[in-house]
Amino acid sequence: MKFKYIPILFSAILATSFTSCKKELADINKNPNEAENPLPDYLLTGAIKSTADAYWGTNNINSSLLFVQHWAKIQYTDADRYIFSNTDLQDLWNNGYTKGITNLNKLITLADAQQNTNYRGVAKVLRSWTFLLLTDAYGDIPYSQSIQIKQFVTPEYDTQKDVYFGLLDDLKSAQADLDLDGKAIAGDIIYGGKIDRWKKFANSLRLRIALRIADREPEKSKAVLAEIAAEGGAYISSNDEIAQLVYTTSPNQNPISNIFDTRNDHRISKTIVDKLKDLKDPRLPIFASKTKDTSELYIGVPNGLLTSDANSLGLTKTSKPGTYFLAPSAPAVIISYAEVLFDRAEIAARGFSSEDPAALYKQAIEESLRQYGITEDDITNYTNLPAIKYDAGNFKKSIGDQKWIALFGQGLEAFAEWRRLDYPELTPAVAGTLGGKIPVRFIYPGREQSLNGANYKAAVARQGADLLTTKLWFDVK
Repeated sequence: MKFKYIPILFSAILATSFTSCKKELADINKNPNEAENPLPDYLLTGAIKSTADAYWGTNNINSSLLFVQHWAKIQYTDADRYIFSNTDLQDLWNNGYTKGITNLNKLITLADAQQNTNYRGVAKVLRSWTFLLLTDAYGDIPYSQSIQIKQFVTPEYDTQKDVYFGLLDDLKSAQADLDLDGKAIAGDIIYGGKIDRWKKFANSLRLRIALRIADREPEKSKAVLAEIAAEGGAYISSNDEIAQLVYTTSPNQNPISNIFDTRNDHRISKTIVDKLKDLKDPRLPIFASKTKDTSELYIGVPNGLLTSDANSLGLTKTSKPGTYFLAPSAPAVIISYAEVLFDRAEIAARGFSSEDPAALYKQAIEESLRQYGITEDDITNYTNLPAIKYDAGNFKKSIGDQKWIALFGQGLEAFAEWRRLDYPELTPAVAGTLGGKIPVRFIYPGREQSLNGANYKAAVARQGADLLTTKLWFDVK
């Protein structure tokens, strides 16, 4: 979907977002150039783009894509070796709160004033997705109090369990707000104002969260699924309904494309290249670019090499990510049809539904391949391979391995699912700095310690040390 650049309103309401020390700062630190009464369509467009940029941009490229070994670094390899300061992983936090949630909270207020429940419902769906990204990455986060900035300028951190449960309530409320016969909305650069698709998006996020909590709270997962069924709700049901932001050209290009315009630091990981080669997976030419200087077409880089060792492999002798992902108009996929099918397969495998897990698993692989334009003959050949067959005795491995491939490029989501399913079995970085471990969370931004110190300390005391190796609540193994 084409869109014009719209400045992201209210993104500088507070230089420190929800971590200011005094309530008066909420009024003092306003951007004098911002609109006092912004239009809801501008707010919606701005919130979508800023969150998609954060989700698909720096903290995707220099962290989660490396952790799950979709990508690797060939220059300046510290991030690939798990070396981070407390400012390196803050973009998702800063943009998620200041540009995403702040705008969406304001949009909800405007929707109520205009009595447009569809704006309110869409804003709740997007806000829930943003909070989900944050809690999946960091764990305990400001959630309930962060919705009321003037009342709580140093918000408490909610436990991850409470965040997930709260988001399920928010999405159920959003589903009720979304009215097929209600007022029209504008500024929707995901679905063009099609409310039926937003309803499916909302349910698909509820399904995603139901699985996040399934190992901890299986009865709650079942209750969520029963609620969706009782509502007569539907999930994303075709590749045409994928929730994604399709970028255009500069300055509204995909952030990955923007980075590769000026830098040449990343390559596709050897881990996924080797896996795709072993499976004769037809997505390899899409996920990886051809090398320029070798007889072997696709060569990945091992994760976590010392900079000198990575450099010695040669920029022209290793594969960049595929041109599909480097294109200015490449989409930032939020949730795909293939993911929904994998989720439904797992729900069935857990005995939470009466559907056929093997059939859904096969269909998920097929739709992932179709998502990238693979021919039907190649799809049939691939899904008939013995190595691809569904293993009912270890559904987490079957689904985890194939879902990891299908989520290529979606680093944050792939990172969450790898931690939850424990597949594929990844080998830590070659010269990693975590004692043979792979990160399992982001560390909090450093300024939280100084500007929201009491609540930060309480969260760390409850959750565990603010380290890359501290497991989050949902990650049970």
